[in-house]
Parts: sequence; C-alpha cells; structure tokens
Amino acid sequence: MSDTLSGGSNVIVALVHGAFADSSSWNGVVERLQAAGITATCIPNPLRGITEDAAYVASALKQLAGPALAVGHSYGGAVITNAVPQVDNVVGLVYVAAFAPDEGETLMTIESGSKDSVLNSALLPHTYPTAKGTEQEFMIDPAKFHDAFAADVSPKDAAVMAATQRPVSALAFAEKSGPPAWKNLPAWSVVATGDKAAGSDVVRSMAQRAKATITEEEGSHVIMVSKPQVVADVIMKALASVGR
Repeated sequence: MSDTLSGGSNVIVALVHGAFADSSSWNGVVERLQAAGITATCIPNPLRGITEDAAYVASALKQLAGPALAVGHSYGGAVITNAVPQVDNVVGLVYVAAFAPDEGETLMTIESGSKDSVLNSALLPHTYPTAKGTEQEFMIDPAKFHDAFAADVSPKDAAVMAATQRPVSALAFAEKSGPPAWKNLPAWSVVATGDKAAGSDVVRSMAQRAKATITEEEGSHVIMVSKPQVVADVIMKALASVGR
C-alpha cells in the first residue's frame, strides 16, 4: 500500500447496503479493502424507512472506534445522508449508484424524474405488520430482477440475488429527507452508466449537486458486485483525501 493510502488507514470504512440487498453485496469491496490493509465494517440497513434506518446507522457509526468514511449504495446513500448529521466522527461520504437527497425531498419524487430508471415497473407490493397495524413494502419481481437491477451479473447470480433479496418499506420512498450530510462533508460518487434501478441520470445529478468527485463507469446498479475494484479504488481515493 502506498504512503498516500496508508495516510487514511486510521479511518474506518463503514459500508451501508441499499434496498433489496444485505451486507453481502459489499463482499468483493471489503475483500479488496482488507487486502490493502484498510479496516472496513458493514452496517446492516433495516430497510424500514428513512427515519428509522438513519437512526440505526447513526447509532452504529457512533460506536465505531475512530473516524469513519461512510459509504452508501442505492437507498443506503439516502440513509447515510440522514444519519451522518447525527454523529461527529464521519469525515467523508462515498455514494455508490446511490441517492443523495436534499432536505425535504422524497425518493419517490426523485425517481419519478428519472428517464433511466425502470424500477417502478418491476416492483411487487406486499404488507408487513407494525405496532400500529400494517405497512406496505416492496420487492423486485424475480422475473425482472436481472434486467432492472443487476444486468451486468450472470443470470444465474442474478437469480440467487432475486431469491435472497430483502423487501424495503414504502416509507423509504415516501418519508422526507432531512438536512443532508453532503452540505458539510466532502463526497465522492460512483455513477454506473447502465443503472436502471436508481437511474444513472438522477444519481449523476445528485452527485453534481453535492459537489462530489464523480467516477463514471459502465455497469449496472450493483456495480459494487460486478466491478468491486472500481468501487474499492474510489473509496481508497477518498481515504487518501480525508486521511489524517
């Protein structure tokens, strides 16, 4: 590892997965970060809504033993955007095919403005019980999962991902976002040019608004699975910048 990268070695990389996924989606990235001598940890995302998920991730970030670089994929980007203002140990943000909403925005509204996303046409509604009754959640139709979510992984691997996906509460799309972390911290963004889930267009525009350092790469929404080295390289560049 170069001296530049080792300068950021005291910063913990905290990875937050997105909707329809779990922390195993970061396996390839974590493997490469560990090989470079970088400490990485994955924070499970409850997928129950912006408010609840941000509170959970903020609690986990507070308990890390040192400064952290918060990395979010997809909906996980919206979660870190809302969680990080609640803590004081995060030194930078990395968005991977991720949402970076501004205060008052909802992901539902953001997605409605995308010309690249086909996600809404691929969702299947379900319900789940809450203390107050029931709430709606969504899964991706397994028959549409490969094309809408993971077009650059093999159909066999996409079928496994579809079968093991985790549903996300409708609150994730409907709740308004709070004051964004990117207004006060440096940010980096990986824009997958073939992203049909979040939508390459809205990911790019949000990254530009956040004044993020942008890396564009051909790939699907799950670029951290299909091209983990690309994502790991961006994270290491961010570490080199925020290293202390």
